[in-house]
Amino acid sequence: MRNDTFLKALLRQPTPYTPIWIMRQAGRYLPEYNATRKKAGSFLALAKSPELACEVTLQPLERFALDAAIIFSDILTVPDAMGLGLYFVEGEGPKFERPVREEADIARLDVPDLEKLRYVFDAIALTRKNLKGKVPLIGFSGSPFTLACYMIEGGGSDDFRRVKSMLYARPDLLHRILRINAQAVIAYLNAQIAAGAQAVQIFDTWGGTLSDAAFREFSLAYSMQVLAGIGHDPQGAHVPRILFTKGGGQWLEAMAGSGADALGIDWTTDLGDARHRVGSRVALQGNMDPMALFGTPATIEAEARRILGRFGEGPGHVFNLGHGISQFTSPEHVHALVEAVHSHSAGKNPA
Repeated sequence: MRNDTFLKALLRQPTPYTPIWIMRQAGRYLPEYNATRKKAGSFLALAKSPELACEVTLQPLERFALDAAIIFSDILTVPDAMGLGLYFVEGEGPKFERPVREEADIARLDVPDLEKLRYVFDAIALTRKNLKGKVPLIGFSGSPFTLACYMIEGGGSDDFRRVKSMLYARPDLLHRILRINAQAVIAYLNAQIAAGAQAVQIFDTWGGTLSDAAFREFSLAYSMQVLAGIGHDPQGAHVPRILFTKGGGQWLEAMAGSGADALGIDWTTDLGDARHRVGSRVALQGNMDPMALFGTPATIEAEARRILGRFGEGPGHVFNLGHGISQFTSPEHVHALVEAVHSHSAGKNPA
C-alpha cells in the first residue's frame, strides 16, 4: 500500500497529514463520469457492469490526490437482490416496484442469494487490482434501518409516514424486516471484504429522522449487529469500519460504543465538540457542508482550515464532507479542497 494514511487515521494512528475522501466522489459533478454513464445507458446499467463501475471509481483519483477510493455502487443493491424491483426515475431518484408493506410480504422476505450481487464483488476485485496499492478501497452498505425506509416507502420520503406508522403500530413487523436486513448486510459486507474492500462504511442516512428511543431500538441496535458481524480480511487483518448517521450528532456517545472504528458526522455538529465527547474511543470523519464547495477557492480553503482547527492536533481525523457532494459542484473547487486539507494538516497528526 503506497498510501495508507486513510486506514491509519481510522485506527487513530499517526499520519503525515489528514487524509481526505469525499462521499459520492464518483458522481455527476465529473464530466468523465457523465460520459461513462451515457455510454452505459443508465445508472443501474453502470452500477451492474464491473468494468464500468471500476472505471468511474478510479476517475476521481486521476483528477485529485484523494486518499481512498470508494466502490461505485448504490445502497439499494441489497433490497434489489431481494426481488423488490429497483428502478430509477429521472429527477425523483430510486423507486421499488414491489414495496414491502403487507404482513404476508414481510413474512416472505429473506436474505438474498449473494450471487445476485456478484457484479458488486467483481467490481471490487477489479478495482482493487487496478488500484495497484495506490490508495485503499472502501466498500459500503446502507444500514438495516435506512434500507427498510426505502423498502417500505417504495422510494424516498419527506415524512417517512409508512415506516413510522409500522414502527408505532406494528413494531414486530419492522423488527422482522430489520433482522433480515442486518443478516443480509453482514453477509454483503463480508463478501465485499473477501473481494478486496479494505474498509467499510455503513450509511445510516435516515436514522436521524427518528426519536431518541426509536433511534436506539430500530437503527443503532441493528447497525451494532452488523458491526459485530463484520469479519477480518482474507489475510486475517482487522478491517476498519465507519458508521455514518446523518443527523446523528446527538447520539455520538452511544455510537462510539457501537463497535465502529470511526464515526462519520454531518456538518451540523461541531468537530471539536464531537472529539471531546467521544474521546479516544473512535476516529472521526467529516464534516464540511457540501454547499461550502459553492464558495470561492479562498473561502473553501478557509473553511477547510477552520474544520481542521476544530479537530485540533493528533491522530484520528479523516476529512470528508458531511454528506454527498452535489452534482453541481465545480471539480476545480474539489481540487482546491483536497490541496487545502493536505497542506494545512501536514505535521499535525502525531501520536
